[in-house]
Amino acid sequence: MADTVTPTSAGTPADSPIAEDVADYLESNQNKSMLRFITCGSVDDGKSTLIGRLLYESHLVFEDHLAALEVDSAKVGTQGADLDFALLLDGLAAEREQGITIDVAYRFFTTEKRKFIVADTPGHEQYTRNMVTGASTADVAIILVDARKGVLTQTRRHSYLVSLLGIRKVVVAINKMDLVDYSQETYDQIRSEYLDFTAKVGLGLGEDDITFLPLSALKGDNVTDPSDNMAWYDGLPLMPFLESVEVDDLRSDQPFRMPVQWVNRPNLDFRGFSGAIVGGTIRPGDSIRVLPSGTTSTVDRIVTMDGDLDVAVAGQSVTLTLADEIDASRGDVICAGDAPAEVADQFEAHVIWMHEDEMLPGRPYLMKIGTRTVGVTIDDPKYRVDVNTMEHLAADTLALNEIGVCNIGLDRPIPFDPYPGLAIGERNAGQPGNRETGGFIIIDKLTQNTVGAGLLHFALRRSGNIHWQDVRVDKDARSALGNHKPAVVWLTGLSGAGKSTIANIVESKLHTMGVRTYLLDGDNVRHGLNRDLGFTDADRVENIRRIAEVSALMVDAGLVVLVSFISPFRAERRLARDRVADGEFIEVHVDAPLAVAEARDPKGLYAKARAGDLSNFTGIDSAYEAPEHPDVHVDTDALSAEESADRIIAALRSNGTID
Repeated sequence: MADTVTPTSAGTPADSPIAEDVADYLESNQNKSMLRFITCGSVDDGKSTLIGRLLYESHLVFEDHLAALEVDSAKVGTQGADLDFALLLDGLAAEREQGITIDVAYRFFTTEKRKFIVADTPGHEQYTRNMVTGASTADVAIILVDARKGVLTQTRRHSYLVSLLGIRKVVVAINKMDLVDYSQETYDQIRSEYLDFTAKVGLGLGEDDITFLPLSALKGDNVTDPSDNMAWYDGLPLMPFLESVEVDDLRSDQPFRMPVQWVNRPNLDFRGFSGAIVGGTIRPGDSIRVLPSGTTSTVDRIVTMDGDLDVAVAGQSVTLTLADEIDASRGDVICAGDAPAEVADQFEAHVIWMHEDEMLPGRPYLMKIGTRTVGVTIDDPKYRVDVNTMEHLAADTLALNEIGVCNIGLDRPIPFDPYPGLAIGERNAGQPGNRETGGFIIIDKLTQNTVGAGLLHFALRRSGNIHWQDVRVDKDARSALGNHKPAVVWLTGLSGAGKSTIANIVESKLHTMGVRTYLLDGDNVRHGLNRDLGFTDADRVENIRRIAEVSALMVDAGLVVLVSFISPFRAERRLARDRVADGEFIEVHVDAPLAVAEARDPKGLYAKARAGDLSNFTGIDSAYEAPEHPDVHVDTDALSAEESADRIIAALRSNGTID
């Protein structure tokens, strides 16, 4: 195949139907099927070059883009005097300077037979999160292998991720065949090596799911037309394969699911529920169940901007009106009445960590699944997956780009389906799963950054077997015995700031007043309940999580509980506040400059930390996040312990905890 193809001036073949009948062409183009695919593989395997060549040889590079490509190829290209097709996709300055892909580059293009969205994903291990992002919506994965190098570690890693994310059509594109003299022996060897790998690690990909294709992205062999240099290969070139590959839309075979995005009520006479259908089909008259409430009804109308529909299918956005007036809101899921989703609040899941700060088990995060956002905490990983060897490794946490299997707990039940391919366990036997109701993202509560993604396996049995037991004596009854309201007084600050001293004085004053109290002191608790915890960030999070739960129980018992802990992280203090009712939590920032706290050093801890004998010490080599808006602020460099205690007593009176 010649490696120079000149597109027409408009970037469109002269015999295109556009020249004959624009209206017919636009209508046919609108009705074309859409294929989403990704390219992935090891570093410098030619992913961007391949997509650039596809666009070029499909006559989809316009004159101005071609002119810019010629300039860029001469300036920063890697192919000498030839066009560097990778530059059509490597848009970031850092990518062009290094000759690599860093971010996910998306391109839309169309041929006479199909429309495409391609995601060019990075090959470097440190950009695994970007690859996962690109693969999350793909139907087909093209995994490139350098013919000179064979199957590499990154090839195995991306194959695992593709399998994990439920992509069931894989093209192993053995690239740079021109550099091995188009050798069939090399092709056969790589094919055999890859199939051995998939069989050993159990990726769930059969030979029918994998297409092997030898090509040269740089020279154009087997990209759009069969290559004369590889007459021994009798398969389709890449573009004809992509135009003809049949991708089962599993969503149409799934039970009906529509997460409610919006309650549509433009006037008093209309009330509908709007959203995108993510599974199955729906018709007027079909029975439905709204989860998590479990309310049932039937579909009255399927409303769109273009009029009512007789049937709606997965992928369409519609508004459903129901035969009954029922309560449903954003985040609820409308399901098929005879095949509803499960509802649970505890799960096993794959978690993919995507942030520079490591995952902290026990820390409260947000989880967004479909249109619903809930609070989530993640337990210690059951294991971490070495995506290079597929080994299961012990782990206390997950760092950037690491993948593990964890139990997660939510602050309320949600409707869900297992992620496709991960319907593990007898309870999920035969379930097709659903990407939209089984996949989720994890969000940091404070920064609102996306820090991870996850795939649900199944609900934990205890999620359905553990229920709240009704009790006759409640918090109000217990509080009435003490003639005061319950509350948490949470004292936070650096070591040496004076928390314990002030807490002791406050408790003494309250005791004299007849208030029932209990003091939880950081050092005392570590002798018993938290004796198994150290001082890493993860252990500090668990330390505060346990104390937050204990203090909530004490509030339920009708006590005023004083908590004296450094509690360095805002997220965990927020968790403690959220565990009790509004008005029952008073955050006290016991503030002292580091120099003052260090000069006091009542326990000699600062001296040990400065000498290197004590690691992870707050204020020295571990961060302290001061409260931004504490309920009470006491500066112990300016106030005495007695004066500080009086301010806290005044705050308790002010909010009505005590008279």
